[in-house]
Amino acid sequence: MEPTTLNIPVLALRGLTVFPHMNLTFDVERPISIAALERAMEADQEIFLVTQKEIGVNDPEEKDLYAMGTVSHITQILRLSNTTVRIMVEGRQRARLRRLWQVTPFLQANVELLEEEPVSEAFQKSPRTEALLRQTWNQFSEYVELVGSMPDEVISAVMDCRDVGYLADFIAQNIALRHTDKQEILEEMAPFVRLRKLNGFLARECNVLSFEHEMEGKVRDQLARSQRDQILRTQIRVLQNELGEGEDADDEIDSYREKIIALGLDEDTEKHLLKEVNKLSKQPFGSAEGAVIRNYLDVCLEMPWNTETKERVSVEAARKVLEKDHYGLEKVKERILETIAVRQMNPEGKGQILCLVGPPGVGKTSIAISVAKALNRKLSRLSLGGVRDEADIRGHRKTYIGSMPGRIIEAISRSGSMNPLLLLDEIDKLGSDYRGDPASALLEVLDSEQNHSFRDHFLEIPVDLSKVMFITTANTTETIPRPLLDRMEVIQLSSYTDEEKLQIARRHLLPKEMAEHGIRKGALRISDDVLRAVIRDYTRESGVRHLERRLAAICRKVDMRLLKGDVKRVTVTEADLPKFLDCQPYPPALHTDREEIGVVNGLAWTEAGGEILEVEVNVMEGSGKLELTGNLGDVMKESAQAALSCLRSRADALGIEADFYKTRDIHVHFPEGAVPKDGPSAGIAMATAMLSALTDRKIKAGYAMTGEITLRGRVLPIGGLKEKTMAALRNGLHTVLIPADNVRDLEEIDQTVRAALRFVPVSTVDQVFAEVLVPVMTKDEPVREAAKEEPAMAAFAPVTREPASQDAGLRQ
Repeated sequence: MEPTTLNIPVLALRGLTVFPHMNLTFDVERPISIAALERAMEADQEIFLVTQKEIGVNDPEEKDLYAMGTVSHITQILRLSNTTVRIMVEGRQRARLRRLWQVTPFLQANVELLEEEPVSEAFQKSPRTEALLRQTWNQFSEYVELVGSMPDEVISAVMDCRDVGYLADFIAQNIALRHTDKQEILEEMAPFVRLRKLNGFLARECNVLSFEHEMEGKVRDQLARSQRDQILRTQIRVLQNELGEGEDADDEIDSYREKIIALGLDEDTEKHLLKEVNKLSKQPFGSAEGAVIRNYLDVCLEMPWNTETKERVSVEAARKVLEKDHYGLEKVKERILETIAVRQMNPEGKGQILCLVGPPGVGKTSIAISVAKALNRKLSRLSLGGVRDEADIRGHRKTYIGSMPGRIIEAISRSGSMNPLLLLDEIDKLGSDYRGDPASALLEVLDSEQNHSFRDHFLEIPVDLSKVMFITTANTTETIPRPLLDRMEVIQLSSYTDEEKLQIARRHLLPKEMAEHGIRKGALRISDDVLRAVIRDYTRESGVRHLERRLAAICRKVDMRLLKGDVKRVTVTEADLPKFLDCQPYPPALHTDREEIGVVNGLAWTEAGGEILEVEVNVMEGSGKLELTGNLGDVMKESAQAALSCLRSRADALGIEADFYKTRDIHVHFPEGAVPKDGPSAGIAMATAMLSALTDRKIKAGYAMTGEITLRGRVLPIGGLKEKTMAALRNGLHTVLIPADNVRDLEEIDQTVRAALRFVPVSTVDQVFAEVLVPVMTKDEPVREAAKEEPAMAAFAPVTREPASQDAGLRQ
């Protein structure tokens, strides 16, 4: 039999499927669909309803439509507006699209009507069919129970239906299935298979709905708890408002939470802070515990957690800043530039902890300030002098009254950056008592391997200090604990030479003082010779602080003269200095400038620089006693004993009476007896003075010497050569005897000093005696014999040793 075909208008449905023998109402908006309806109404009201494959296609073609659809009869049409029409259709018969031969102004196609497979009465009454129907009814009942909003007429129609084909279409039309699932039911021509597929879809929908109900239940329970908490909090707030307490409590809690979340901290830190906020929310208004938590949260939120300054790592820029701010200190500046060069080559590398060690006033703190300026880092200075409490470094537990974070955390918070330069000033003056040892607390802070998670007792959360640059200052390393000193790289700053002080005064100090005292440029003239006189006669220091005060005193006197109005310019001469600076507080050092017996110019190191230290020896008839006076230390007394033993061991070669140690008393004296003196470096000076006094031979004028002596006559190296040679030049001497092992230290001496002085390296006392003793025609043979034996003394070459320790007072 030939299949029946029709040429009828086509209405493309989006997300909708119409089944045979079913009534459906829906709205139509597209012009091509409205035109197809109008064409169908002009004919026999028949139209082919077919579903689009993709809902978003506005102008469908044949490839956009499913092949299977339903030929339906339009039973009612209602125009809602100019662009919307509501229609009611009744599905008549399944049909297959053969060809869509028109797409404008409406869709029209040739469709083939399909006949459903007949179902015999015996098959409908078979147990298999009955089982399928029961399964369908059970699943539909479960579906209705889960949905909860199915019309009664639909439920009764399903329970009364025994036609498997019609039942499948009816249920598919009246439940919420995906349009692809409905299309699959529509395309199945076998009634039994169609109902079985529907059962599969029903089972899936029941599972999905049960999961949805379970999740809705959980959400509902959570919302119920949240609403309960919110209601209780609202009640608490109302009660607090009635009592006049904490009107802004909730706003405060919310503000804390927002600030903590906005910081973007790591998970553990954020969780810890939010926990503290929850504790605060449960505290009654005005409680002591609430005040503690508020203070804790305020301190934590003031920390610059995610704030860093952009570091300017440039060696050339740092060199310009250091050269502009400081004169001299070449080795120190070079070492700091090397540190910056390393950071420039490896920005992610661990920073070194530098320790600037030197006498007061040489510029340790100002160098650290210049480094911060050169690196574009924030600077925070911590003065550690006199700190004796470990809590000053690590902070107090927040449970204590008046607790606060340690100085490290406070300095970072004050700087407003997580990568500042922290200047730990006077680290050598840390103390310790029953409250702990702050130097031990600094061990973790000043260790680049550990300080990435530094825990302050107050914060109780890790703080990364690895990006912080530490510079410490100290006057001496002797009082710094060894473990702490081991974590720092020591940079020694020596005292300034007179020439360096002159340049510093000319370039920095004098312009600064003139500006502070309101003296215009040109109103005050001071020559270099006058500045040298101020440095030489009115200051006695390693640095330049006292010199700055002297220049300030001169500027005050100049202000007084300028205010009188009789002069417009003041020129200060060396003769005027007593008028400006009162009497000369530091007269020229006592030293011999002529040939004398038993008087030798030694050289001493002090914290204020170098000094001439005269050694006087007198020999008298007696019983062999050795008198040592001049406030000498133990090391210096032992050095005198060694010098005497050295002379006794070579008495014959030196022309000394063999029994002089029995018949002569030797008195060694160092003038300025009120000043403590210690150190071994006056050994050769004492030996030379003793030999001169014992042999009545004079010492050459203009000579100074320094060096430690051994029992066998060797001369050992000493420290402080730079300062000692400056003292020799300042006092008009022309020749300095130094240990041969100190020749390498001449590179560090100022070029002016090296050019003005004659340096004689000596390795044995015989070379010293031959150089400084004035030959005597009647008694020079022993000395010459000793000079001839000089090659033989080479067996006693100097050995390597530690430099002489430098205790308080004058050191030889």
